[in-house]
Amino acid sequence: MHRVVKQDAPVIKNNHTVGSDSKYQNINIDQLKPGMYVTSISFKNKKVNIKSEGYILSQTNIDRLIKKGIARVVVDPSREKKPNKTGSSKTNNQSSPSITPQSESPLNEVTREKTQISLDQEMNKAKKLYNNAKDLQQKVISSLKAGKTIAIDDAQEITDAMVDSIFRNQDALSCISRLKNKDTYLIQHSLNCSILMAIFAKHLGLKRNIIQELALGAFLHDIGKVFIPDDILNKKGKLNDKEHNIIKSHVALGLKILEDTPQVSHIAISMVAEHHERVDGSGYPKKLTDNAISKYGKMMAIVDSYDAMTTERIFRGSVHPINAFKTLVAESPSSYDQGLVEKFIQCLGVYPVGTLVKLTSGKLGIISKINPNKPLQPFVRVFYNIRLNQSIALEELDLSKPKYKDQIDRCIKPEEFNINLVGFFKTAFIA
Repeated sequence: MHRVVKQDAPVIKNNHTVGSDSKYQNINIDQLKPGMYVTSISFKNKKVNIKSEGYILSQTNIDRLIKKGIARVVVDPSREKKPNKTGSSKTNNQSSPSITPQSESPLNEVTREKTQISLDQEMNKAKKLYNNAKDLQQKVISSLKAGKTIAIDDAQEITDAMVDSIFRNQDALSCISRLKNKDTYLIQHSLNCSILMAIFAKHLGLKRNIIQELALGAFLHDIGKVFIPDDILNKKGKLNDKEHNIIKSHVALGLKILEDTPQVSHIAISMVAEHHERVDGSGYPKKLTDNAISKYGKMMAIVDSYDAMTTERIFRGSVHPINAFKTLVAESPSSYDQGLVEKFIQCLGVYPVGTLVKLTSGKLGIISKINPNKPLQPFVRVFYNIRLNQSIALEELDLSKPKYKDQIDRCIKPEEFNINLVGFFKTAFIA
């Protein structure tokens, strides 16, 4: 017996109806295959918008659509690609479609995304997510060194999950990203840049699907360094010209890797290609100037430089966030886009979440939340008193409130007071 499928109403795409005379085809979800290019979808007889049309990369994408209740899709047969051996389609740098029910009004969408949970509620989820992302980044590095391709579906899934966490409460991943280990720089730098980029893009009001692509691009931006010898990457002394040129080659190496992973979007490609370009033409590899560099490339340059400056390396120390901000400002507009640098600082706050500080009272604490209207008076979770030389009851202070006479004296590093920052961090934030 043949199954009878109720036909949905014609799907409107770019003011044209999909019909028998169209180049598009409206098919059942069970007819969808990897390699097909989706332009529109139907959701339980209600019209649905897709944030970005694109190729179906694998059966996993199809399963997700089915799970969301998608009944039919509209495809463009002229753009269909043959799947590769792993089941992913060769896609000319197009991403897979992202789905949002149109029945939800734009107002409801904004309201839902602005609804946040508390930092404490999100922290455990964020910690698990961060650890999973580190494990995946290690697998990506190991796969590339073994001559295998990147599992882009897995990378997209983990960066999408990080974006979700950031929309629930961005301070959780921001806090965790401050716990850095100089021995795992390559892994943590790319991961932390992904978090910073998503937070930055959210602050700029970019669309959710663009933020997801930016998070993936940042996750992959330094992937070419996998093939740079460790003795050059971690050299303690000054690099000679030959070594410096080898370091610079990581951009071309990263682009070559992504050529073999064609489902990565053009946005991610531009971030890999341009994160060392500078607006005055002093960057590399192409010495592009202002208008020739994409907005996303300029954003990636800021994020990449900031995280590199604030991270302890084997061959040099780190600087406090406020000093990194001063450097970015000083080097704008010659190296960095001045407007974007200002927005980046506004986004993170003068004292970014997760920063360790000393108060005028002698208490030590971690920035737990910024005060956008009073950036010099954030929320601080105090846990230690250096005058008493002992731990104190955990307390969160809103320094903008008159009842708290304390103010931030300066940013500090854990080693200055022989502090087990990870231990105090767990006490302050993680149940």
